[in-house]
Amino acid sequence: MLAAVLPLAAQDNPYEIDNECYTYYQQAELSVADIGSDTFEKANEKLLETALAKKDEKARTLYYVEQLKRASRVGRAAPETERLRCNAEVDAAQRNLMEVAKQTGYIQYYYYSFDLAQTYYYNTGQSLRAFALLNDMIRLSEQDNDEYGMWQALRYLAMLYQSHNDIVNTRAYLKRCLMMYETTTDETIRRQTVARMYCDLADTYDIGTDSARIYYHRAWDSAKQDLDTLRCTFYDALQSAFDEDMPRYRKARDFCFAHPSFQSIIRSGDACLRSVDDILARREPPTARLDSVQTTKQRHYLGRLAYKYELLNVAYNLTYSEASNARSQLSSVSSARLDELSSQWEKSRMSADLARQSDEIARITRLVMILLIAFLLTGLFFSWLHVRNLRRDQKRDERRIEELKQANEKVRLADAAKTRFVQNMSHEVRTPLNAIVGFSQLLSLPDGSFPEEEKEEFASHIVNNSKMLTMLLDDILSTSSMDSGNYRINYEDGEVNYICEAAISSAEHRLQPGVVMRYAPEGDGAPFRFRTDPRRVQQILINLLTNACKHTAKGEIVLSSSLTALPGYVRFAVTDTGTGVPADQAEAIFDRFTKLNDFVQGTGLGLSICRDIADRMGARVYLDTTYTAGGARFVFVVPVNPEPAEGPAGPDLNRHSPAPTGESPAPTNNQ
Repeated sequence: MLAAVLPLAAQDNPYEIDNECYTYYQQAELSVADIGSDTFEKANEKLLETALAKKDEKARTLYYVEQLKRASRVGRAAPETERLRCNAEVDAAQRNLMEVAKQTGYIQYYYYSFDLAQTYYYNTGQSLRAFALLNDMIRLSEQDNDEYGMWQALRYLAMLYQSHNDIVNTRAYLKRCLMMYETTTDETIRRQTVARMYCDLADTYDIGTDSARIYYHRAWDSAKQDLDTLRCTFYDALQSAFDEDMPRYRKARDFCFAHPSFQSIIRSGDACLRSVDDILARREPPTARLDSVQTTKQRHYLGRLAYKYELLNVAYNLTYSEASNARSQLSSVSSARLDELSSQWEKSRMSADLARQSDEIARITRLVMILLIAFLLTGLFFSWLHVRNLRRDQKRDERRIEELKQANEKVRLADAAKTRFVQNMSHEVRTPLNAIVGFSQLLSLPDGSFPEEEKEEFASHIVNNSKMLTMLLDDILSTSSMDSGNYRINYEDGEVNYICEAAISSAEHRLQPGVVMRYAPEGDGAPFRFRTDPRRVQQILINLLTNACKHTAKGEIVLSSSLTALPGYVRFAVTDTGTGVPADQAEAIFDRFTKLNDFVQGTGLGLSICRDIADRMGARVYLDTTYTAGGARFVFVVPVNPEPAEGPAGPDLNRHSPAPTGESPAPTNNQ
């Protein structure tokens, strides 16, 4: 029982610190404003000594709180010539308190230091520094995600703007502060009383407006202390007088006059209410009484009340006096801020001059040292420079040799590619060209040499071989355009069925005898439009159909389209009953000049062109190696909503194209 009672007795004070520490704290607090006495220093030093001995961290923090209060008091009493020194002492005391509060965990004093410092700067006419401190407080509390710090900073800013009669900013910060109070889960904030804040917020509106009434009611609802009730009753008296509710006004007025703290809590409240009594009795209040009403808000209210009760002379005098005070206050505030800005500018200029002089001294010192070192190291420098040049020349020669080797290899590969291309193209071009020349010569024979049916057949052969020759040249031009970066994808709306039917119409003349080519759309074949380059899609389908015609001697070639096989994509498939493609060649056939059958006409560029175009469209072309029903199936997958290409050649979107379900697509060129 004794062990349980002793700790309670040791902290029998509102700060919940050691009682001996609390005794010294009270002595320091009572003497902090007595600058001419050394009582404060002795009491505060004993507070720190006792707190350290008893390991009372909160008492140790309060020592630094008192140090900051003392620095603020001394600074406020000091002459203007000592302002810079006092500012430095206040800043140092604040930093010490912030550091200790962080160490001990009493964060409320960390943020309380901002209030003490900004109060000092405000009272010494340095409003800009006060605003800057509170903005720093908001920034630091947001960084630490500390709701209590943010709440306190908003509250201090609202009070500071209120002291400057800045209604707009006062209202804004009070609303933010009260909104945080309503939504926070921080118990320290929730324990605070906000009735005065609601009264101050109502004060930013004219009495009688809906907003003022709403916030006065909220002030009543949140009143927790006797002083809160006093403030709310005072504002209720003013509101009742304006509403001409005399019984309620007299009751509220009598309560205020009877309250022992009325004169000290409500500034010039007594003079205000007695002036209200005069106006309600329709008589002019004495000039001395009106002059003793000190707050701008109360004078504004009395002016409105006098106007309502037709005491126009009183209303005019109050309004004129209010305007004069506002001009005077604005002028004094502007002058004070201008003086502060001038002082800060002068300080900045002096700091810049000192910094410039320091830089000049440092520059001269560095120059002298460099000259001394230069004389000592000149020989070593030239030796090092010579060795470095030799090594650089050696590396340059080695790099040139390597570049020559690479260039020689490129020339060899280019020559081999040129030879292979010329050999391939000479054969491919000669075959249709010989057919065109031969049949043209037969058609040039005198009439009667051949029947009309054979002449039509000769003409058909000439047309087919001309188209074949044109296709070879188109493939070469397309390949050249892609390599040079001039190939463009032009997006517009395209219709699936129209593209497929146009591709079949362009390729069906290449069918071998007995082979059927048809289009098999998905479902009922309803038209479907999507964003793409219809000409490039048709070009790829024509190449796939032409490739199928070359390798299909019997059976059929089917072009199909599907919108559901792969969501977000249109899936085209060309299925034939031809010779097929070995699975191990599924990727090789997309290389340039690659032909599995040298006896089949073609340059080996068609499938390569298809893949290049598809890559630029964000699409895919591949051989379906899971198809084993005989022949081959080539799949072309096109996005419904393509992404724009990046640059002339387009981005490498092949890696972003998903593989169709149930199929095993061949690897892309990049793989």
